[in-house]
Amino acid sequence: MPARILIAEDNRASLELVEYLLGAMGYATRTAADGREGLRLAREWVPDLIVCDLQMPGLNGYEVIRALREAPLLRAIPVVAVTAFSMPGDREKAIAAGFNGYFSKPIDPETFVGQIEDFLRPELRARGSPKPA
Repeated sequence: MPARILIAEDNRASLELVEYLLGAMGYATRTAADGREGLRLAREWVPDLIVCDLQMPGLNGYEVIRALREAPLLRAIPVVAVTAFSMPGDREKAIAAGFNGYFSKPIDPETFVGQIEDFLRPELRARGSPKPA
Protein backbone atom coordinates (compact mmCIF):
# COMPACT_ATOMS: atom_id res chain seq x y z
CA MET A 1 0.00 0.00 0.00
CA PRO A 2 1.50 3.37 -1.00
CA ALA A 3 2.09 6.09 1.55
CA ARG A 4 -0.73 8.59 1.89
CA ILE A 5 0.44 12.20 1.64
CA LEU A 6 -1.76 15.22 2.28
CA ILE A 7 -0.74 18.47 0.56
CA ALA A 8 -2.10 21.71 2.05
CA GLU A 9 -1.16 24.54 -0.30
CA ASP A 10 -3.09 27.59 -1.52
CA ASN A 11 -0.87 28.31 -4.54
CA ARG A 12 -2.37 26.25 -7.37
CA ALA A 13 0.89 25.90 -9.35
CA SER A 14 2.83 24.72 -6.27
CA LEU A 15 0.02 22.36 -5.29
CA GLU A 16 -0.11 20.80 -8.75
CA LEU A 17 3.66 20.40 -8.91
CA VAL A 18 3.90 18.67 -5.52
CA GLU A 19 0.88 16.47 -6.30
CA TYR A 20 2.37 15.50 -9.68
CA LEU A 21 5.81 14.67 -8.25
CA LEU A 22 4.42 12.56 -5.42
CA GLY A 23 1.85 10.88 -7.65
CA ALA A 24 4.53 10.01 -10.21
CA MET A 25 6.38 8.14 -7.44
CA GLY A 26 3.25 6.13 -6.68
CA TYR A 27 2.12 7.91 -3.53
CA ALA A 28 -1.58 8.39 -2.81
CA THR A 29 -2.26 12.11 -2.43
CA ARG A 30 -5.09 14.34 -1.32
CA THR A 31 -5.02 18.11 -1.58
CA ALA A 32 -6.36 21.03 0.39
CA ALA A 33 -6.40 24.66 -0.76
CA ASP A 34 -6.31 26.11 2.76
CA GLY A 35 -5.52 25.24 6.35
CA ARG A 36 -9.10 24.49 7.44
CA GLU A 37 -9.59 22.03 4.60
CA GLY A 38 -6.20 20.52 5.36
CA LEU A 39 -7.15 19.86 8.98
CA ARG A 40 -10.50 18.38 7.95
CA LEU A 41 -8.83 16.03 5.47
CA ALA A 42 -6.14 15.08 8.00
CA ARG A 43 -8.85 14.04 10.49
CA GLU A 44 -10.82 12.09 7.86
CA TRP A 45 -7.95 10.45 5.96
CA VAL A 46 -5.15 10.25 8.59
CA PRO A 47 -2.22 10.52 6.15
CA ASP A 48 1.30 9.16 6.62
CA LEU A 49 2.82 12.59 5.89
CA ILE A 50 1.58 16.15 5.48
CA VAL A 51 3.20 18.82 3.28
CA CYS A 52 1.90 22.16 4.56
CA ASP A 53 2.37 25.70 3.24
CA LEU A 54 3.03 28.25 5.98
CA GLN A 55 1.07 31.14 4.40
CA MET A 56 -2.49 30.03 3.66
CA PRO A 57 -5.91 31.64 4.09
CA GLY A 58 -8.21 30.44 6.83
CA LEU A 59 -5.60 28.84 9.04
CA ASN A 60 -1.91 29.40 8.35
CA GLY A 61 0.65 26.61 8.64
CA TYR A 62 1.53 27.48 12.24
CA GLU A 63 -2.12 27.24 13.26
CA VAL A 64 -2.42 23.93 11.42
CA ILE A 65 0.65 22.41 13.12
CA ARG A 66 -0.62 23.54 16.54
CA ALA A 67 -3.99 21.82 15.94
CA LEU A 68 -2.32 18.66 14.59
CA ARG A 69 0.05 18.38 17.55
CA GLU A 70 -2.89 18.75 19.97
CA ALA A 71 -4.93 15.95 18.32
CA PRO A 72 -4.08 12.50 19.75
CA LEU A 73 -4.75 10.66 16.46
CA LEU A 74 -2.71 13.14 14.37
CA ARG A 75 0.14 14.34 16.60
CA ALA A 76 2.66 11.70 15.43
CA ILE A 77 2.21 12.39 11.70
CA PRO A 78 5.34 13.97 10.19
CA VAL A 79 4.55 17.44 8.84
CA VAL A 80 6.85 19.32 6.47
CA ALA A 81 6.57 23.11 6.12
CA VAL A 82 6.83 24.75 2.70
CA THR A 83 7.10 28.49 2.11
CA ALA A 84 7.89 30.99 -0.61
CA PHE A 85 8.89 33.65 1.90
CA SER A 86 12.03 32.21 3.42
CA MET A 87 13.86 34.51 5.80
CA PRO A 88 16.81 33.85 8.12
CA GLY A 89 15.56 31.97 11.18
CA ASP A 90 12.37 30.68 9.51
CA ARG A 91 13.56 27.07 9.43
CA GLU A 92 14.34 27.16 13.14
CA LYS A 93 10.98 28.81 13.89
CA ALA A 94 9.12 26.11 11.93
CA ILE A 95 10.97 23.26 13.65
CA ALA A 96 10.38 24.86 17.06
CA ALA A 97 6.65 25.11 16.24
CA GLY A 98 6.47 21.35 15.65
CA PHE A 99 7.22 20.84 11.96
CA ASN A 100 9.51 17.91 11.16
CA GLY A 101 11.13 19.62 8.18
CA TYR A 102 11.16 22.78 6.08
CA PHE A 103 11.40 23.48 2.34
CA SER A 104 11.71 26.79 0.53
CA LYS A 105 9.94 27.43 -2.77
CA PRO A 106 10.52 27.09 -5.56
CA ILE A 107 10.65 23.35 -5.03
CA ASP A 108 13.42 21.56 -6.91
CA PRO A 109 11.73 18.60 -8.67
CA GLU A 110 15.08 16.78 -8.95
CA THR A 111 15.51 16.47 -5.18
CA PHE A 112 12.06 17.02 -3.64
CA VAL A 113 10.72 13.45 -3.60
CA GLY A 114 13.94 12.03 -2.18
CA GLN A 115 13.90 14.65 0.54
CA ILE A 116 10.24 13.97 1.31
CA GLU A 117 10.96 10.25 1.59
CA ASP A 118 13.32 10.98 4.48
CA PHE A 119 10.22 11.84 6.54
CA LEU A 120 8.38 8.59 5.75
CA ARG A 121 8.74 5.34 7.64
CA PRO A 122 11.11 3.11 5.61
CA GLU A 123 8.40 0.63 4.62
CA LEU A 124 6.36 3.44 3.03
CA ARG A 125 9.12 4.83 0.81
CA ALA A 126 8.68 4.41 -2.92
CA ARG A 127 12.38 3.77 -3.36
CA GLY A 128 12.34 0.94 -0.84
CA SER A 129 15.23 0.69 1.56
CA PRO A 130 16.01 3.24 4.25
CA LYS A 131 18.51 5.98 3.48
CA PRO A 132 21.98 5.38 4.95
CA ALA A 133 22.87 7.48 7.98
